[in-house]
Amino acid sequence: MELTGKIALITGATGGIGGATARLFAERGAQVVGSGRDQQRGDALVKEITAAGGSARFVAADLTDVASLRRLAAAAGDVDILVNNAAVFPIAPTTEQEVDVLDQALAANIRAPYLLTAALVPAMVAKGAGSIVNVSTMAARIGMPGLSTYSATKGALEALTRTWAAEFSPAGVRVNTVAPGPTRTDMVLGAMGEEGAGQVAGTTLLKRLAAPAEIAEVIAFLASDRAAFVTGATVAADAGRTAI
Repeated sequence: MELTGKIALITGATGGIGGATARLFAERGAQVVGSGRDQQRGDALVKEITAAGGSARFVAADLTDVASLRRLAAAAGDVDILVNNAAVFPIAPTTEQEVDVLDQALAANIRAPYLLTAALVPAMVAKGAGSIVNVSTMAARIGMPGLSTYSATKGALEALTRTWAAEFSPAGVRVNTVAPGPTRTDMVLGAMGEEGAGQVAGTTLLKRLAAPAEIAEVIAFLASDRAAFVTGATVAADAGRTAI
């Protein structure tokens, strides 16, 4: 199995894409460290993975809180793979965006991956190997009304991918981004509703929502040695939406 012997920290592991990624990584041999705010959902994920023969543990953390973030990094220890997946998904016109929600998005979508990477990458550099995968969105590259905060934070995350690749890849640590299109997750459906999500899906070339497992496959590829020559890239998994 291609991830055997690898320790992988996945943030937002109790959500759609994060959960699918945690299951897939465990299936492929990784020791999964999942993180999220809900201990009960985290325990259920661990139980599911271990029942299937995989290895997993869960560390509850609020990534908008710096102290909680630092405890997570310490609990995770030396990891081989970091998947910065957790995010908040505010939808509001720019003129109506509440400041506290803006601050929360900045903290969760930019500061958290920044500080986690800064805490965990030194051990990867010391080993001369590692992979960081950031999860962005197609909205970072196309204008979508109501997503000013979300798209701006994810655009910043893609910029960090390029900078981190320049900083860490000479030492053997690859850094890449996956930019999903509309995906059938609780976060997306909760924010946009079935009809709204379906309308966005209709603008893609494949005219449908992605399953979280389809995005997880792309994340797993970038995290694995199959992508050994890929770094600093943003890979679109958006059914062709940003190609047209």
